[in-house]
Amino acid sequence: MINKKALEAALVRSLGLRPQESCLIVTDTIKEPIGRSFYDFARTITARAAIVVIEPTREHAAEPPADVAEKMCCFDVQLLITDRSLTHTAARRKASAKGARIATMPGITEEIINRCLDIDYKTLRRNSAHLCVLLAQTKTVRVTTALGTDISFTVGKNQFFGGEGGVFDKPGDYGNLPEGEVSFSPAHSGGVYIVDASFPDLGLVESPLAFKVKDGKVYEISGKQSSSIVKRLDQVGPAAYKIAELGIGLNPKAKIIGNILEDEKVIGTAHIAVGNNCSYGGSNDVPLHLDGVIRAPDIYIDNKKIMQRGKFISGFFPKSE
Repeated sequence: MINKKALEAALVRSLGLRPQESCLIVTDTIKEPIGRSFYDFARTITARAAIVVIEPTREHAAEPPADVAEKMCCFDVQLLITDRSLTHTAARRKASAKGARIATMPGITEEIINRCLDIDYKTLRRNSAHLCVLLAQTKTVRVTTALGTDISFTVGKNQFFGGEGGVFDKPGDYGNLPEGEVSFSPAHSGGVYIVDASFPDLGLVESPLAFKVKDGKVYEISGKQSSSIVKRLDQVGPAAYKIAELGIGLNPKAKIIGNILEDEKVIGTAHIAVGNNCSYGGSNDVPLHLDGVIRAPDIYIDNKKIMQRGKFISGFFPKSE
Protein backbone atom coordinates (compact mmCIF):
# COMPACT_ATOMS: atom_id res chain seq x y z
CA MET A 1 0.00 0.00 0.00
CA ILE A 2 1.23 3.48 -0.86
CA ASN A 3 1.84 5.76 2.09
CA LYS A 4 -0.38 8.86 2.08
CA LYS A 5 2.65 11.03 2.98
CA ALA A 6 4.35 9.90 -0.23
CA LEU A 7 1.28 10.78 -2.31
CA GLU A 8 1.14 14.18 -0.64
CA ALA A 9 4.86 14.71 -1.15
CA ALA A 10 4.50 14.18 -4.90
CA LEU A 11 1.30 16.06 -5.67
CA VAL A 12 1.50 18.84 -3.08
CA ARG A 13 5.09 19.42 -1.94
CA SER A 14 6.69 18.64 -5.28
CA LEU A 15 4.14 19.58 -7.97
CA GLY A 16 2.11 22.04 -5.88
CA LEU A 17 -1.27 20.93 -7.24
CA ARG A 18 -4.02 23.40 -6.32
CA PRO A 19 -7.83 22.94 -6.27
CA GLN A 20 -8.39 25.22 -9.26
CA GLU A 21 -5.88 23.34 -11.44
CA SER A 22 -6.23 20.31 -13.71
CA CYS A 23 -4.24 17.14 -13.19
CA LEU A 24 -3.53 14.29 -15.61
CA ILE A 25 -2.18 10.87 -14.72
CA VAL A 26 -0.70 9.01 -17.70
CA THR A 27 -0.03 5.38 -16.85
CA ASP A 28 0.17 2.04 -18.65
CA THR A 29 -1.27 -1.41 -18.10
CA ILE A 30 1.82 -2.43 -16.10
CA LYS A 31 1.80 0.48 -13.67
CA GLU A 32 -1.96 1.14 -13.67
CA PRO A 33 -2.55 0.23 -9.97
CA ILE A 34 0.05 2.80 -8.91
CA GLY A 35 -1.31 5.33 -11.38
CA ARG A 36 -4.80 4.95 -9.97
CA SER A 37 -3.54 5.53 -6.42
CA PHE A 38 -2.16 8.92 -7.49
CA TYR A 39 -5.32 9.65 -9.47
CA ASP A 40 -7.51 8.94 -6.44
CA PHE A 41 -5.37 11.24 -4.29
CA ALA A 42 -5.41 13.97 -6.96
CA ARG A 43 -9.22 13.86 -6.88
CA THR A 44 -9.13 14.83 -3.19
CA ILE A 45 -7.40 18.06 -4.24
CA THR A 46 -9.10 18.96 -7.52
CA ALA A 47 -12.28 17.97 -9.33
CA ARG A 48 -10.39 18.38 -12.60
CA ALA A 49 -8.37 15.15 -12.40
CA ALA A 50 -8.16 12.61 -15.21
CA ILE A 51 -6.34 9.35 -15.92
CA VAL A 52 -5.26 7.78 -19.21
CA VAL A 53 -4.07 4.18 -19.48
CA ILE A 54 -1.89 3.26 -22.47
CA GLU A 55 -0.17 0.12 -23.68
CA PRO A 56 3.46 -0.04 -22.51
CA THR A 57 5.88 1.65 -24.90
CA ARG A 58 8.59 -0.49 -26.44
CA GLU A 59 11.59 1.44 -25.16
CA HIS A 60 12.62 4.29 -22.88
CA ALA A 61 12.05 7.60 -24.75
CA ALA A 62 9.58 6.02 -27.20
CA GLU A 63 6.56 8.26 -27.83
CA PRO A 64 3.10 7.68 -26.34
CA PRO A 65 0.05 7.51 -28.68
CA ALA A 66 -0.64 10.75 -30.57
CA ASP A 67 -3.99 11.35 -28.88
CA VAL A 68 -2.36 11.06 -25.45
CA ALA A 69 0.40 13.45 -26.47
CA GLU A 70 -2.28 15.93 -27.53
CA LYS A 71 -4.15 15.50 -24.25
CA MET A 72 -0.95 16.20 -22.29
CA CYS A 73 -0.90 19.73 -23.67
CA CYS A 74 -4.19 20.52 -21.89
CA PHE A 75 -3.38 19.92 -18.21
CA ASP A 76 -1.61 22.02 -15.57
CA VAL A 77 -0.03 19.20 -13.55
CA GLN A 78 0.92 15.74 -14.77
CA LEU A 79 2.34 12.49 -13.45
CA LEU A 80 3.68 10.08 -16.09
CA ILE A 81 3.68 6.73 -14.28
CA THR A 82 4.79 4.14 -16.83
CA ASP A 83 7.05 1.12 -17.14
CA ARG A 84 9.28 2.77 -19.76
CA SER A 85 10.30 6.39 -19.46
CA LEU A 86 8.38 9.21 -21.16
CA THR A 87 10.82 11.84 -19.86
CA HIS A 88 12.83 12.17 -23.06
CA THR A 89 9.91 12.32 -25.49
CA ALA A 90 8.57 15.04 -27.76
CA ALA A 91 5.19 14.62 -26.05
CA ARG A 92 6.65 15.57 -22.67
CA ARG A 93 8.65 18.45 -24.14
CA LYS A 94 5.60 19.88 -25.93
CA ALA A 95 3.50 19.68 -22.77
CA SER A 96 6.27 21.38 -20.80
CA ALA A 97 6.45 24.11 -23.44
CA LYS A 98 2.72 24.69 -22.90
CA GLY A 99 3.46 25.32 -19.21
CA ALA A 100 2.59 21.94 -17.69
CA ARG A 101 4.38 20.92 -14.49
CA ILE A 102 5.39 17.30 -15.00
CA ALA A 103 6.88 14.52 -12.91
CA THR A 104 7.85 11.28 -14.65
CA MET A 105 8.05 8.03 -12.69
CA PRO A 106 9.30 5.31 -15.05
CA GLY A 107 9.51 1.87 -13.50
CA ILE A 108 8.28 3.14 -10.14
CA THR A 109 7.32 0.66 -7.43
CA GLU A 110 5.46 1.04 -4.15
CA GLU A 111 8.72 0.36 -2.31
CA ILE A 112 10.48 3.24 -4.07
CA ILE A 113 7.50 5.56 -3.57
CA ASN A 114 7.29 4.89 0.16
CA ARG A 115 11.04 5.18 0.73
CA CYS A 116 12.16 8.01 -1.54
CA LEU A 117 9.36 10.56 -2.06
CA ASP A 118 8.81 11.83 1.48
CA ILE A 119 12.09 13.73 1.83
CA ASP A 120 13.37 17.19 2.77
CA TYR A 121 12.83 18.96 -0.56
CA LYS A 122 14.16 22.25 0.81
CA THR A 123 17.59 20.75 1.49
CA LEU A 124 17.59 18.78 -1.76
CA ARG A 125 16.73 21.94 -3.70
CA ARG A 126 19.53 23.88 -2.01
CA ASN A 127 22.12 21.17 -2.68
CA SER A 128 20.95 20.61 -6.26
CA ALA A 129 21.04 24.32 -7.05
CA HIS A 130 24.55 24.60 -5.58
CA LEU A 131 25.84 21.76 -7.77
CA CYS A 132 24.10 23.16 -10.85
CA VAL A 133 25.67 26.58 -10.37
CA LEU A 134 29.14 25.08 -10.05
CA LEU A 135 28.72 22.87 -13.12
CA ALA A 136 27.45 25.83 -15.16
CA GLN A 137 30.77 27.56 -14.41
CA THR A 138 32.81 24.44 -15.24
CA LYS A 139 34.58 23.59 -18.47
CA THR A 140 35.40 19.93 -17.87
CA VAL A 141 34.24 17.14 -15.56
CA ARG A 142 36.28 13.99 -14.99
CA VAL A 143 34.97 10.79 -13.40
CA THR A 144 37.26 7.98 -12.22
CA THR A 145 36.82 4.80 -10.16
CA ALA A 146 39.01 2.09 -8.69
CA LEU A 147 37.57 -0.35 -11.25
CA GLY A 148 38.95 1.63 -14.18
CA THR A 149 36.47 4.34 -15.05
CA ASP A 150 38.36 7.33 -16.43
CA ILE A 151 36.24 9.56 -18.61
CA SER A 152 36.18 13.31 -19.20
CA PHE A 153 33.32 15.54 -20.34
CA THR A 154 33.19 19.04 -21.75
CA VAL A 155 30.22 20.74 -20.14
CA GLY A 156 29.16 22.87 -23.12
CA LYS A 157 26.00 24.97 -23.25
CA ASN A 158 23.20 22.42 -23.01
CA GLN A 159 20.59 22.70 -20.28
CA PHE A 160 21.05 21.33 -16.77
CA PHE A 161 18.54 19.00 -15.16
CA GLY A 162 17.65 18.71 -11.47
CA GLY A 163 18.48 22.16 -10.14
CA GLU A 164 14.96 22.57 -8.73
CA GLY A 165 15.55 19.62 -6.41
CA GLY A 166 12.21 17.98 -7.05
CA VAL A 167 10.11 21.11 -6.52
CA PHE A 168 8.30 21.53 -9.83
CA ASP A 169 6.25 24.58 -8.90
CA LYS A 170 6.79 26.83 -11.93
CA PRO A 171 5.18 26.53 -15.39
CA GLY A 172 7.21 24.19 -17.58
CA ASP A 173 9.09 22.52 -14.70
CA TYR A 174 9.66 18.79 -15.07
CA GLY A 175 11.74 15.97 -13.64
CA ASN A 176 11.76 12.50 -12.19
CA LEU A 177 10.16 11.45 -8.95
CA PRO A 178 11.86 10.37 -6.85
CA GLU A 179 14.12 13.31 -7.55
CA GLY A 180 17.71 13.61 -6.52
CA GLU A 181 20.11 14.08 -9.41
CA VAL A 182 21.87 16.88 -11.22
CA SER A 183 22.72 16.05 -14.81
CA PHE A 184 23.59 17.53 -18.19
CA SER A 185 24.33 16.43 -21.74
CA PRO A 186 28.04 16.95 -22.43
CA ALA A 187 29.28 18.69 -25.53
CA HIS A 188 32.19 16.23 -25.86
CA SER A 189 33.36 13.15 -24.01
CA GLY A 190 36.06 10.51 -24.18
CA GLY A 191 37.53 7.70 -22.10
CA VAL A 192 36.03 4.63 -20.50
CA TYR A 193 33.30 4.10 -17.91
CA ILE A 194 32.61 0.97 -15.90
CA VAL A 195 28.99 0.30 -14.94
CA ASP A 196 29.14 -1.74 -11.73
CA ALA A 197 25.77 -0.97 -10.11
CA SER A 198 22.81 -1.27 -12.47
CA PHE A 199 21.55 -0.84 -16.03
CA PRO A 200 17.99 -0.59 -17.42
CA ASP A 201 16.24 -3.97 -17.60
CA LEU A 202 19.37 -5.80 -16.45
CA GLY A 203 18.85 -4.64 -12.89
CA LEU A 204 21.89 -5.14 -10.67
CA VAL A 205 24.68 -6.05 -13.09
CA GLU A 206 26.17 -9.52 -12.67
CA SER A 207 29.66 -8.20 -13.32
CA PRO A 208 31.07 -4.83 -14.46
CA LEU A 209 30.29 -3.55 -17.95
CA ALA A 210 32.91 -1.46 -19.76
CA PHE A 211 31.92 1.28 -22.23
CA LYS A 212 34.72 2.79 -24.30
CA VAL A 213 34.02 6.30 -25.59
CA LYS A 214 35.66 8.41 -28.29
CA ASP A 215 34.45 11.71 -29.72
CA GLY A 216 31.24 11.51 -27.71
CA LYS A 217 30.19 8.03 -28.86
CA VAL A 218 30.50 4.57 -27.38
CA TYR A 219 32.53 2.42 -29.75
CA GLU A 220 32.95 -0.75 -27.69
CA ILE A 221 30.96 -2.44 -24.90
CA SER A 222 32.35 -5.43 -23.04
CA GLY A 223 31.35 -7.56 -20.10
CA LYS A 224 29.18 -10.58 -19.34
CA GLN A 225 25.86 -8.91 -20.24
CA SER A 226 27.13 -6.62 -22.99
CA SER A 227 25.58 -8.49 -25.93
CA SER A 228 22.02 -7.64 -24.84
CA ILE A 229 22.92 -3.95 -24.61
CA VAL A 230 24.54 -3.94 -28.04
CA LYS A 231 21.43 -5.59 -29.48
CA ARG A 232 19.17 -2.87 -28.01
CA LEU A 233 21.37 -0.09 -29.34
CA ASP A 234 21.74 -1.65 -32.78
CA GLN A 235 17.95 -1.90 -33.11
CA VAL A 236 17.86 1.91 -32.94
CA GLY A 237 20.96 2.60 -35.00
CA PRO A 238 24.35 4.34 -34.69
CA ALA A 239 22.91 7.47 -33.04
CA ALA A 240 21.90 5.35 -30.03
CA TYR A 241 25.59 5.09 -29.09
CA LYS A 242 25.96 8.83 -28.50
CA ILE A 243 26.71 9.89 -24.91
CA ALA A 244 23.57 11.71 -23.79
CA GLU A 245 24.04 12.47 -20.09
CA LEU A 246 26.28 12.63 -17.06
CA GLY A 247 24.41 12.68 -13.74
CA ILE A 248 25.29 12.81 -10.04
CA GLY A 249 22.98 11.36 -7.36
CA LEU A 250 21.67 13.44 -4.43
CA ASN A 251 18.64 11.72 -2.85
CA PRO A 252 19.37 10.99 0.86
CA LYS A 253 16.97 8.02 1.07
CA ALA A 254 17.73 6.29 -2.24
CA LYS A 255 19.46 2.89 -2.31
CA ILE A 256 20.92 0.77 -5.08
CA ILE A 257 18.25 -1.87 -5.65
CA GLY A 258 18.51 -2.65 -9.37
CA ASN A 259 15.91 -0.08 -10.50
CA ILE A 260 17.44 2.80 -12.48
CA LEU A 261 14.79 5.29 -11.36
CA GLU A 262 16.07 5.01 -7.79
CA ASP A 263 19.64 3.86 -8.35
CA GLU A 264 20.67 6.94 -10.33
CA LYS A 265 19.55 9.15 -7.44
CA VAL A 266 21.78 7.48 -4.82
CA ILE A 267 24.29 9.76 -3.13
CA GLY A 268 27.76 8.46 -3.92
CA THR A 269 26.97 7.40 -7.49
CA ALA A 270 27.31 8.84 -10.96
CA HIS A 271 25.42 7.73 -14.05
CA ILE A 272 26.16 8.00 -17.73
CA ALA A 273 23.53 7.56 -20.43
CA VAL A 274 23.52 6.91 -24.15
CA GLY A 275 20.80 7.87 -26.61
CA ASN A 276 18.29 10.72 -26.62
CA ASN A 277 19.57 14.06 -25.29
CA CYS A 278 16.82 16.39 -26.54
CA SER A 279 15.53 17.13 -23.03
CA TYR A 280 18.86 18.85 -22.38
CA GLY A 281 18.66 20.97 -25.51
CA GLY A 282 20.55 18.47 -27.66
CA SER A 283 19.56 17.19 -31.09
CA ASN A 284 20.02 13.42 -30.83
CA ASP A 285 16.34 12.55 -31.19
CA VAL A 286 16.31 8.75 -30.96
CA PRO A 287 13.66 6.56 -29.21
CA LEU A 288 16.04 5.34 -26.51
CA HIS A 289 17.79 6.65 -23.37
CA LEU A 290 19.74 4.18 -21.21
CA ASP A 291 21.58 5.08 -17.99
CA GLY A 292 24.36 3.03 -16.44
CA VAL A 293 25.02 3.60 -12.73
CA ILE A 294 28.56 3.74 -11.31
CA ARG A 295 29.43 3.20 -7.66
CA ALA A 296 31.86 5.20 -5.52
CA PRO A 297 33.40 7.54 -8.12
CA ASP A 298 35.95 10.27 -7.76
CA ILE A 299 34.58 13.38 -9.48
CA TYR A 300 36.61 16.42 -10.53
CA ILE A 301 35.32 19.73 -11.89
CA ASP A 302 38.09 21.64 -13.66
CA ASN A 303 40.60 19.42 -11.81
CA LYS A 304 39.13 20.21 -8.38
CA LYS A 305 37.92 17.09 -6.58
CA ILE A 306 34.36 17.32 -5.27
CA MET A 307 33.81 13.62 -4.54
CA GLN A 308 36.20 10.90 -3.38
CA ARG A 309 35.10 7.27 -3.59
CA GLY A 310 31.46 8.23 -3.39
CA LYS A 311 31.80 10.80 -0.61
CA PHE A 312 31.36 14.51 -1.28
CA ILE A 313 34.34 16.47 -0.02
CA SER A 314 33.67 17.88 3.47
CA GLY A 315 32.10 21.31 3.30
CA PHE A 316 31.11 20.99 -0.34
CA PHE A 317 27.46 21.84 0.24
CA PRO A 318 26.33 25.06 1.95
CA LYS A 319 25.14 24.69 5.53
CA SER A 320 21.41 24.88 6.20
CA GLU A 321 20.11 28.20 7.42
